[in-house]
Amino acid sequence: MQQTCMLCTSHHGRDLGLCASCLADLPWHSTAQCPQCALESNGGLCGSCLSGPPSFDATKAAFTYSYPLDGLLQHYKYNASLNLARTLATLWLDTQRIQVSPKHPIDLIIPMPMHEKRLTERGFNQALEIAKRFSRAFTIPLDYSSCQRIKYTPPQASLKLKERISNMRGAFQCQPSLHNLRIAVVDDVMTTGASLNELAKTLKQAGAARVECWVMARTLPK
Repeated sequence: MQQTCMLCTSHHGRDLGLCASCLADLPWHSTAQCPQCALESNGGLCGSCLSGPPSFDATKAAFTYSYPLDGLLQHYKYNASLNLARTLATLWLDTQRIQVSPKHPIDLIIPMPMHEKRLTERGFNQALEIAKRFSRAFTIPLDYSSCQRIKYTPPQASLKLKERISNMRGAFQCQPSLHNLRIAVVDDVMTTGASLNELAKTLKQAGAARVECWVMARTLPK
């Protein structure tokens, strides 16, 4: 179905609401990168992951968090533009290098939990809407009840790295029923990785064998 392009307003937006030119100009995260945290590297583990390994085992990101993708994600997140969940998930799934590895299959998909107060404020969990589409595409079970966000925290974007880590400490609680499961955690953006790292740590304490981060975009250091 043809529609207006969300970025340039041409009448060639096609099914996903993006014309071919704008689609090509999106900040695809295609440079050689660390397989664990998705920051730029020579394709092997980066120095940071070697010296202080995070609790998650891998990260898959379709985009770098920059213009104009940042605007699309913010519009999706803060304006309840739920139609964008389909566009974003489809773009992630269509990225050829992103796939479930036969070497590391996934047993369960878990969206980044949202505190119920934040959920009431926003009206929806942006990670859950994307995770639903991943679950259908890969025929992997979706679980949005085993883990809860039990600590209401200030938005991470307003905090420095050390504050982000402290802010997230003890933020999650997971049922101890994830023994030996390989889990993909879905979120919109990985910035420092503090939230995803704390969730991965909590999942592994509940028995998870492996945790991957599936994110729309990865923020690069300035």
